[in-house]
Amino acid sequence: MFGYGRGNFTWNGTLKELKTRCPASCGERVRPTMTTCSSSSGLEVLLSTLQNAGDIESTLNILSVLDELLSAGTDRRIHYMISKGGSEALLAALVNTARCFSPNFTILLPLLHLLAKVGHRDHRIGVKAEEAGAVLLTLTLLKQNSGQPRRAAACLWLLQVFCSSVSTANLIGENRGLDVIYRLIPPYTTKHLNTIKAAVDAFAALLCTKANVCSAVSKGFVSGLLRLYEDWHSKDTEHVAIAIRRALLRCLHQTTHSTAGRKALVSQGGIRLLYQTTQTCLLTKCLESLVELSVQLMRKCHPKTRLPLTSDQSVYLFPLPGRLDTSPKTDVGPDESCEEESDDEDNEENQEADSKDKDYDEDLEADLNKLRCRPDPDRPKELLAQYNRLCPELTHDFQELDSEPEESFSSSSSSSSDEEALQLNGSPSHFSRRDRRTRSPYSRTDSTTSSSGAPLETQISSGEFAAQLEPCGFHSHSHVLHCSPRCRTKGRAARGDTTPDEEEEKQDYDDDEHGKEEAHHRTMVDRLLERHGACIPHHDPNLYRAAAAQTKSIPGFSILAFPDFWGHLPPEGHEAMAPRKPKVQRQKVFEDVQRLLNPDDIIDQVVFDLEDSSPECVSQRSDSLRFFSRFECGNLRKAIQLRRYEYDLILNADANCSQHTQWFYFEVSNMVADVPYRFNIINCEKTNSQFNYGMQPVLYSVREALEGRPHWVRAGAEICYFRNHFCPACDKKKPTFYTLTFTVTFKHNEDVCYLAYHYPYTYSALQSHLQALEQSVDCTKVFFRRQTLCDSLAGNPCPLLTITACPSSRGWRDLHQLRNRPCIVLTARVHPGESNASWMMKGTLQFLCSNDPAAQSLREAFIFKIIPMLNPDGVINGTHRCSLNGEDLNRQWCNPDPVLSPTIYHTKGFLYYLSSIGHTPLVFCDYHGHSRKKNVFLYGCSIKETLWQSGSAVNTVRLKEDPGYRTIPNTLDRIAPAFSFNSCNYLVEKSRSATARVVVWREMGVLRSYTMESTYNGCDQGIYKGLQMGTRELEEMGLKFCLSLLSLRRDVTALYSKKLINHIDLDHNVLDHKSHNCFEDDEPPCAEEIEYSTGDCPKPNGTELDSDVNGNTSSAEEDEEEDEEEGHTVNHGRGSNSQSSLTSRLFPHLIGKSSIETLNMKRSTCNGVSLAKEHYLS
Repeated sequence: MFGYGRGNFTWNGTLKELKTRCPASCGERVRPTMTTCSSSSGLEVLLSTLQNAGDIESTLNILSVLDELLSAGTDRRIHYMISKGGSEALLAALVNTARCFSPNFTILLPLLHLLAKVGHRDHRIGVKAEEAGAVLLTLTLLKQNSGQPRRAAACLWLLQVFCSSVSTANLIGENRGLDVIYRLIPPYTTKHLNTIKAAVDAFAALLCTKANVCSAVSKGFVSGLLRLYEDWHSKDTEHVAIAIRRALLRCLHQTTHSTAGRKALVSQGGIRLLYQTTQTCLLTKCLESLVELSVQLMRKCHPKTRLPLTSDQSVYLFPLPGRLDTSPKTDVGPDESCEEESDDEDNEENQEADSKDKDYDEDLEADLNKLRCRPDPDRPKELLAQYNRLCPELTHDFQELDSEPEESFSSSSSSSSDEEALQLNGSPSHFSRRDRRTRSPYSRTDSTTSSSGAPLETQISSGEFAAQLEPCGFHSHSHVLHCSPRCRTKGRAARGDTTPDEEEEKQDYDDDEHGKEEAHHRTMVDRLLERHGACIPHHDPNLYRAAAAQTKSIPGFSILAFPDFWGHLPPEGHEAMAPRKPKVQRQKVFEDVQRLLNPDDIIDQVVFDLEDSSPECVSQRSDSLRFFSRFECGNLRKAIQLRRYEYDLILNADANCSQHTQWFYFEVSNMVADVPYRFNIINCEKTNSQFNYGMQPVLYSVREALEGRPHWVRAGAEICYFRNHFCPACDKKKPTFYTLTFTVTFKHNEDVCYLAYHYPYTYSALQSHLQALEQSVDCTKVFFRRQTLCDSLAGNPCPLLTITACPSSRGWRDLHQLRNRPCIVLTARVHPGESNASWMMKGTLQFLCSNDPAAQSLREAFIFKIIPMLNPDGVINGTHRCSLNGEDLNRQWCNPDPVLSPTIYHTKGFLYYLSSIGHTPLVFCDYHGHSRKKNVFLYGCSIKETLWQSGSAVNTVRLKEDPGYRTIPNTLDRIAPAFSFNSCNYLVEKSRSATARVVVWREMGVLRSYTMESTYNGCDQGIYKGLQMGTRELEEMGLKFCLSLLSLRRDVTALYSKKLINHIDLDHNVLDHKSHNCFEDDEPPCAEEIEYSTGDCPKPNGTELDSDVNGNTSSAEEDEEEDEEEGHTVNHGRGSNSQSSLTSRLFPHLIGKSSIETLNMKRSTCNGVSLAKEHYLS
């Protein structure tokens, strides 16, 4: 299927058609085919003939045929040719032609061009070239023809292709290839631009190896490249050499993969040069690619800066039982340079790339025995008897059913005294006062310690505690931080700087003023409550204050955050996701670069430091914001004012460790209205965040609350999340830090506002909420018991709730039905920073305790065992993921420590107990939050799905598995607007083998064992699409989860009762948000690059290289090239497709109709290809 047209040779067939056999008679005219007598394909014959061709015209014609073959189709043809040994044949032809004394460039030029096109798509071309001896031969040709632009360009493209192999690139570098190519890159000129671009591209390709980068840096090429880029940038006013400028930036990117390269660029003023040149490019759309590469290069080379901290360890240290030393371990002094710790980033980046390239299925458990076998319990059965007290519904006699309602209420209230029962953890509920040398002494105000170390509980009324815990309101810090010499003396005492006279003065002052301060604070709070009144359902400020008085924290919090004390109402309407301003991250990076280039413009003053409790640490500048975070759930370690309206914020790591910085919650005051303040949280750890996809922080205004609008609202503009240049203060492990930056414009002057990662929900809020629920339930219908599972590590009770329906009577049938109801176990907040889990749990609890007919139906069908906060210590102390032991409690379920992880140990023991008495939970669900995805979804466990996804050899068709684990997700998909069925998965990963979901499924045999994940952001489907989740939606999700449990009732007909049909309609079209049509679980790539140094910068693609090669063959005669190339511009377009870019232009002046007709193979017509004018070949 070759044909002729206008004197040119064209190909109209496919490569598969080259495989047809030769007919019996080679001279016989048949329908158009390419024929051979052997079993070889026509393509193989062409390649074989090319290596053995003896004359120039035959070689040129074969090259023309190959080029036409490969130009007419897509890359598939080239790959087919490569698979048939095409690269080796072309390399052999190159070596044979170039080894003669005077190489014939009439053949070499098209051969080099074709090799460049083919080799770019052969990932082993470098190795093949080494084996054929073509690498150094090509380098020699370049040296000999450096003065011939067209020949030099052809050699440069081929060397660039060879550098796809690291060993080949090193070979070229060892033979002074860098010097040869660098000399071919001149200052700005308008001549031979195609050749110059080829030289720059080849130089960048050589810098793919560590050895070549080190050589380039040592020879001073970084400075030379900077000067070249500056020269080309300043003189290329017509923008005809954009591709060369872009290639020069790629060279700089490659050289800065090493520490020496980055230092060289910075020392030569590279960042300032890049910043200045970038500013001139911003208004020209065609220069966008230069701007992006320059920005990435500035970020990459920005000198590493240690966090301005004395230690990476958390400010909050807690003495762990059995561990004497909890002091931070430092290996490197804070003044040492970060750069010395990371000699080469490429190793780290390669490791990151390898981890990302790993198949997801590698983490799946593919061992059927491990999936099926139930491990033995981790404790003797005799120890389980202690948990029988946590099932009061099984032993309660319900005598109150025969009593008056008042008496039954009294009985219900008194039954909550189970909190005073024997503590299961066996460890003392109070630890002695810590050593004075620790930075944050653990204090406790409700007990004293005897000489023997045993706790002695003191009977102090909650009112006395409440007097010491006051909310922060307007100008609260005027009497918290500056009220008296007593406060200042306490601050100095914390540092150990007080004198004996000051201690005596402090004691005297305490005796005189303590009562006055208590009276003043109580009066202030009472006046606020009398004037504005409590208006939050299920929230009583006085009840909250009393609960907070019993809460034990590491620093001994003495101040309440106003939003927690006063309460919160959801906003009236929904809040849309924040639109991302185009190029907002770039603008923030420019501002950060300005900090480096103009340090004199930076204030750099610490305005808040959690480690320094003295009033002197507060900025004396009248125009500075004031920060505060020493309250329950608060997290802000340090605030540094950079510019008048810009602040760097540093978060506190989780207690007893130096990691997990994400959750923040702090107070800010002394603001000016209608002025945008920029906040940069500079030590975030996650590699991406929903803040890049429309999520906003939440803000609470005290003034708005006092005016009747007590709302946490989404706030913040110009939000982005990206990798920064900060490194740990002391740690050698070099974690990567990220910046969350956002701008807030406050409504009121001199307001007091609170900013948080998500809607806060404190431990004290839970305790007060449970107390309010207990007082509100109808005890004749609802069996509600609040007990203590155990004490936490710091001595805070971990509540366990039992909720079910009271029996209709004390008759044995009703009691039997009650005691045989299936159990449903719900837990939440094992990760303290996932406050959305608590809001979902709040919705669950309020619904289960309500008078809703569906709630009554659930109580009659099930016994609910609920642990609403598994990690109270972490929540109290503002940690993100860990408890006070510095460990993730949701990775301790396989073998929890009874002392260091008491809540997990006893929760697992309680589940063992339920199984031992025949009450294995029907459902187990652990509520969580997810920082990287939208919507709400479930993770479950399935043997068949795990084996199938892991590629296991086990025949899953024959495996029998109860599909009931999909019942709840299917139901939620119909009734819950925020739920995404397609985001659910039921895979058992090895890395999750110690989580609650997997352990409860595997060890207790709970089929429906779930983790329910809720987004911090919002939804991308259904009726909530484009909206951020608020507390209203989160509580609704908790309610909907309860409704989904109705599908598990034994008496299914109850679902269709008149009472329930109006409350839950599983076929309601409005709620059918079609989530099963959504197939994108993960976010698309961010609009701007979050990272700045993972992997190499963008390289020229095959289309660009083909276009450059074709541009080198557009002239008619080589001896006219110098005249014709004057004014020739570089083709920097990338938009053409591969077929058009591969169009053959290798032989327009050599191959004509008469030349093609002479191509007759002289050895044997059966071993060749006939191109006679009247024959059509395929």
